[in-house]
Amino acid sequence: MTRPALLFDLDGTLIDSIGLLVECMQFAFAERERAPTVPEWVAGIGTPLRTQLADWCVDEYDVEAMVGRYRDYQDLHLERLTAPFPHVVETLRWAKAEGYPTAIVTSKGKGMTKRSLDHVGLGDSFDAIVTFEETTRHKPLPDPVLLALDRLGALPAHALFVGDSPHDMHAGGAAGVKTAAALWGPFSREELAVAHPTWWMTGFDELPAIVRLLEL
Repeated sequence: MTRPALLFDLDGTLIDSIGLLVECMQFAFAERERAPTVPEWVAGIGTPLRTQLADWCVDEYDVEAMVGRYRDYQDLHLERLTAPFPHVVETLRWAKAEGYPTAIVTSKGKGMTKRSLDHVGLGDSFDAIVTFEETTRHKPLPDPVLLALDRLGALPAHALFVGDSPHDMHAGGAAGVKTAAALWGPFSREELAVAHPTWWMTGFDELPAIVRLLEL
């Protein structure tokens, strides 16, 4: 029997980088009269950076300037403020050893995704990586998930998407895959429940048990 495909969001799911993303926002918006609060910014994590910034900028030129400020800070501080969540590295090694097809589905850009994965020791852990640049439409729409499935040669009915945000759960559900909501990210159970995840996870080491349910 073909092993089910395992898809993962990155920030807030595999790597603890939310503090970095918040600090990047605070640096980018420093001394601006209009700026998001931390909860407002966190609510948009999982969607593309330009989409988040657009609500707080006056035009597309302003957005690009803010992207530059945000990324300048991120470039300097990524390693200091990025670490794998508990059990992630060893559980993904298990998945690879067992022959499960794996993919990253992230709204992060290609360069920062690679740098983040290499930093936490996951650079060679995935069979496919779908980043922001590779689809026109992004989470919470299903396009990135469907692209990952296509690259893995997997069917939606035989796949799982693990993520920490409602955007992940909506994207997975729209793509027809089972979803698992990670409760260690910045979103509460109540915020995630509106997207109707198939399963809940309180720790990444619960993945093998969920995969066994998927194989039934």
